[in-house]
Amino acid sequence: MIRMAIRFSGRVQGVGFRATARSCAAMRRVSGWVRNEADGSVLMEIQGEQAEAETVLNLLRERMGARITGEERTNLATLDGESEFLITR
Repeated sequence: MIRMAIRFSGRVQGVGFRATARSCAAMRRVSGWVRNEADGSVLMEIQGEQAEAETVLNLLRERMGARITGEERTNLATLDGESEFLITR
């Protein structure tokens, strides 16, 4: 089980990025959240098995890759009791 934060930069706000991320996550066994940041980036935390999380990220890149100009990834400690993937504010 892993948890990571990914900050996406580019034209990622106002284009359905968060809804697409949630849709991609709904197809896999992952939890976490995604939100817009004040600097124009989108921050996502995703938790699950490594392969499941990578599949979500690959699906998101397939759908929104033209909008993404950068990704910063940070490994985090896992959280107990989280079961959904949400859009937060």
